[in-house]
Amino acid sequence: MSSALLVMDVQQAIVDIADDGSGYLPRLRRAIEGARAADIPVIYVVIGLRPGYPEVGTRNKPLAAIAQAGLFVEGAPGTEIHPEVAPRPGDVVVTKRRASAFSGSDLDVVLRARGIDHLVLTGIATSAVVLSTLCQANDLDFGLTVLSDACLDTDPELHQVLVERLFPQWADVPAVEDWLKTLVPR
Repeated sequence: MSSALLVMDVQQAIVDIADDGSGYLPRLRRAIEGARAADIPVIYVVIGLRPGYPEVGTRNKPLAAIAQAGLFVEGAPGTEIHPEVAPRPGDVVVTKRRASAFSGSDLDVVLRARGIDHLVLTGIATSAVVLSTLCQANDLDFGLTVLSDACLDTDPELHQVLVERLFPQWADVPAVEDWLKTLVPR
């Protein structure tokens, strides 16, 4: 099994909205450091939309709301990955155009080229990018782990239902510290 840690939508503007002061970024940073120590590639996924939003249709309610608010245009302030968990030189950063990390991106190509068959999911929001990516990755036959406390949502109850009830049907769902205990340092 060859794994990759996906750090999804941990962009400045999203963190500003969702971070609840519970220590999310330090936990995520710990997961990233643990993955690196175990020689697991860390792949960043960001949402980036073109100026004028040509990829956003009116029937997609969440994306239409993002476009209406003028958010997440590629290169705009707030779209950068949060500096506390920023990529290192050489890390892959994938830009997606929809909720799932696979939709409108080259993530599948990057994973297949590296022989990766297991994904460890983290990100904001649990009910958006994490859920959408989990569903699509499951359909693509990836092995799956979701780090329960390295995901964050603006709705804590929804986060809890997802990580405790839905996600375990498709993935292992440990906390960061429990996952780190399973890793073998390089």
